Amino acid sequence: MDQAATSHMLFCRACGKQMHQSATACPGCGASQNGINNNPSEKLILPAFLLCFLFGWLGVHRFYVGKIGTGILQILTLGGFGIWTFIDLIMIIVGAFTDSEGRKLVSWT
Repeated sequence: MDQAATSHMLFCRACGKQMHQSATACPGCGASQNGINNNPSEKLILPAFLLCFLFGWLGVHRFYVGKIGTGILQILTLGGFGIWTFIDLIMIIVGAFTDSEGRKLVSWT
C-alpha cells in the first residue's frame, strides 16, 4: 500500500487486525469500533448518581460532569419540573450519561 492509503488505517481494539478508519466494525472479528469506551470520562457514575438523586432539581450532577450551561437551566426550571432530572437519573443508571466532552461515564467507583 502507498503512504496515503496507510495513513487512513487503524487497528481493531479487539483482535488487532488493520482496517480503514471509517469502518464501524472490524472485518476480521466483527467487533464494534464506534468509540464506546474508547476514551471514557474520568468522572465517576456513583457521585453523579447520588448528586442527581439528591439534588437533581438543582442540576448539581451536571455541574459535576462539567455541563455548566444545562446545570444553570436545571436550577432555573427546578430540574425541568422533575422530568429532566428523572431522565438524567435513568441515563446515569443505564450508562448513557456523558460529561461535557461527550465521553461516557463508565466507572462506578
